Amino acid sequence: MTSDKQNVNITNFSSSWNDGMAFCALFHHFIPNQIPYATLNPKNRESNFRLAFTEGEKAGVTALLDVEDCVEMKNPDWMSVMTYVSLIYNHFNGIRVGGPRLPDMPAE
Repeated sequence: MTSDKQNVNITNFSSSWNDGMAFCALFHHFIPNQIPYATLNPKNRESNFRLAFTEGEKAGVTALLDVEDCVEMKNPDWMSVMTYVSLIYNHFNGIRVGGPRLPDMPAE
């Protein structure tokens, strides 16, 4: 999902996510029209986190992380990142934890 993206090398659930690029790459996989990935810069951490979390919420994924907290911390909390990534995956694959599978998303 993210291996073809420049400036993303995911090896863990903490430092690999510290500039917002991995979140943007992940959301770009599912909602490419909402994330202009080619224009992003890893040095613009706050705007990367804000873009990913905002567009994710528009697509129905509750943001479990806070932009300001992610910017203030050198590395985000790995358990929070792992939980958010699983929420993203489940949302876009129609999986409800503890509930029935959601219908497939319509093709664009």
